[in-house]
Amino acid sequence: MGKLLFAILKTARPRQWLKNVAVFTPILFTGQIFTDKFIPACIAFLSFCLLSSSAYFVNDVIDKERDKKHPFKKFRPIASGLLPVPLALIISFSFLAIALSLSWFIGKAFFLLAIGFIILQYSYSLVFKHISVLDILAITSAYFIRVYAGEAATGYHISIWLSLAALSLALFLAVGKRRGELTLLMGYQGVLPKDIRSTLSHYSEKLLDAFTSMFATSTFITYVYYTFLDQQHGKGFFFHGYTDFANDVPDRKWMMITVPFVLFGIMRYMQLIYEGKGESPEKVLTSDLPLLSTVLLWVVTVFIVIYGIGG
Repeated sequence: MGKLLFAILKTARPRQWLKNVAVFTPILFTGQIFTDKFIPACIAFLSFCLLSSSAYFVNDVIDKERDKKHPFKKFRPIASGLLPVPLALIISFSFLAIALSLSWFIGKAFFLLAIGFIILQYSYSLVFKHISVLDILAITSAYFIRVYAGEAATGYHISIWLSLAALSLALFLAVGKRRGELTLLMGYQGVLPKDIRSTLSHYSEKLLDAFTSMFATSTFITYVYYTFLDQQHGKGFFFHGYTDFANDVPDRKWMMITVPFVLFGIMRYMQLIYEGKGESPEKVLTSDLPLLSTVLLWVVTVFIVIYGIGG
């Protein structure tokens, strides 16, 4: 029984729930995280975690035979036979039913985005993952839907520059995932990338390198534009009234102090991609201390600027 529960948990991939933190983007960057909208955002997060896990079960059922040829994925519970396919499908659709119920409770707009997200996830497993370029765009769309689901859940909207930065980051992570996969599989003798993922036969190293550079650059530039051009909405709860330097400087752009963290994060992630460690962005984030430390420092600094200084 213990092994079966572990197999279910492993297939649900809780580490990948980190992606769903994106639903908090609107209330975080609009300075509203300490309002009553935090509860709907938490419910939205839970809903997307269940939707994601539901899709992972279906994906592993579909890819069962292909995963058996993968140097790491062959140990997945469904591919290894530890988790029976019928039980996996029952759990998947149970998660889906609970997630959609929560989504309907939040609101119609969020419910429609949840429906679109799960359709996209199932379509990716069945079709898009086998078509080059479309596979990257599908992964990107899934990242991006999470951000706008956060808007639908809370009613707060992010600026166009932050939206573009989120889109660029999603593209960067999706391309990096493919580049990391290719680097990893090329390191195993007797393993052909096309046998593991058919789209990898259509991606040359040079093409993925070009894509990676392009979206890394666009992520950095759009984020810099966001920090410099956007009117910050923070209220400065902690330092308001006590920091003359924060309130007296006209047209202050304190968010720009977060730029170095973003620059280092992009550079570090690219380094890990070319070392063959970028197949799973959430795994890289939680296992690489320099990158994890940078992200945590970035989050802390964003909080200080928005909720401490107030812009």
